[in-house]
Amino acid sequence: MRDLTRKQWMVLFAAWLGWGFDVFDALLFNYVAPNCIPTLLGLTIGSAEAKAATFHWGGILTAILLIGWAVGGVLFGIIGDRIGRTRTMLITMLIYAFGTAACAVAPNLEMLIVFRAIASLGIGGEWAAGAAMVAEVMPNNRRVEAGALLYTASPMGLFLATFVNFQVAGVWLPADPQTSWRYVFLFGLIPAALTFVVRWFVEEPERWQRTHQQVAKASLSELFSPALRRFTIVASLLSLVSLITWWSCNAFIATVVTGWAQMAASERSLDGQATLNLVEAWKFRGTFWFNLGGLLGTLLTIPVAKYFGRRVMFGGYFLLSAASIFVAFGLDFPSEIRLYLYFFIGLMVYGVCSGFTFYLPELFPTRLRTSGSGFSFNIGRLLAAAGPFVVANISAQGHEQSLKALFYIGWVPLLGLLILPFAPETKGRELADD
Repeated sequence: MRDLTRKQWMVLFAAWLGWGFDVFDALLFNYVAPNCIPTLLGLTIGSAEAKAATFHWGGILTAILLIGWAVGGVLFGIIGDRIGRTRTMLITMLIYAFGTAACAVAPNLEMLIVFRAIASLGIGGEWAAGAAMVAEVMPNNRRVEAGALLYTASPMGLFLATFVNFQVAGVWLPADPQTSWRYVFLFGLIPAALTFVVRWFVEEPERWQRTHQQVAKASLSELFSPALRRFTIVASLLSLVSLITWWSCNAFIATVVTGWAQMAASERSLDGQATLNLVEAWKFRGTFWFNLGGLLGTLLTIPVAKYFGRRVMFGGYFLLSAASIFVAFGLDFPSEIRLYLYFFIGLMVYGVCSGFTFYLPELFPTRLRTSGSGFSFNIGRLLAAAGPFVVANISAQGHEQSLKALFYIGWVPLLGLLILPFAPETKGRELADD
């Protein structure tokens, strides 16, 4: 990609930062939930009541995040086609930054829900604007590489969230879990400072400026016109499969691993502080391997998509996603070994999501690109919200039930194979402007 211009690199870097901190803010809650929810409910951290409450309210808050994400994705997708990709990205980054930071001062669970809902609108809106912006400034032969590199910001955002939580809860304030989670949320303000980089150094794509002046304003109903209906439906269904799988596997890594670590601490007869240290260490390890697998899986989409095409790429990833989940949660492994098996889940379940950053913009014309990409990638979150909620409530019943719930999630990516025969192949296509 050394043939890219400075302007193209700047656009890619700005979108990369926006998406990385989007995911960073979105997933901070997952790390602090085992401490945050019991504290706001007045429960003892680590108790049986706290574990059940964390699964229950964690599922509800994740479902609310996904619903708000869907609404924000569709709303700001339309806005992005009307006022521009750069302006939309600025607005969404500010919304999710201040919404996340506000969670640090939540006095009760109700206000935490409100602040998370506000943040979710910005979190959902940023992706489509960034993906469309990158696709529109890149040459045709570099669109896959740029799209995959853009998505590497997601696992990097999770790496940062993992590090921040471990540094705050495991190093700086290990003896104060009732307060440490508030400081973790404050780190959500970081993206607000980065909006100045976007504001001063990134212009609207010329392709959007040219088309915006020549054609009428986009309408969401056009996504279901005869020319685009098939693209919209197939893209939405493929996204739904990926989203249910990803969120069901990832949203409860910290919570599930906390339970595993507490069981191991009991078997080893560890005291209270040693148990807390083991919990934070295992949370870090499980999320680290999932994120590392996701990073490598994201980069792997580049050669697969370029040489075999988009449909083969999705098919291979869906098949191996199912296999990785069945092995990790269906076979009899010690809990500590399952931490490492999250690498293979991340490699496939996480990796496949990067394909949408270049595939969805290829399906829609310029004047509908953020509307179509935002709708397709996000509307499925309304249904995907049920996945983490169901997994959470089943997992609340105990260790064995959590493994069983996660095992059955492995059937979801196999459903994606039934959709692929209807998916358009976009390998080698130019972006459409009309």
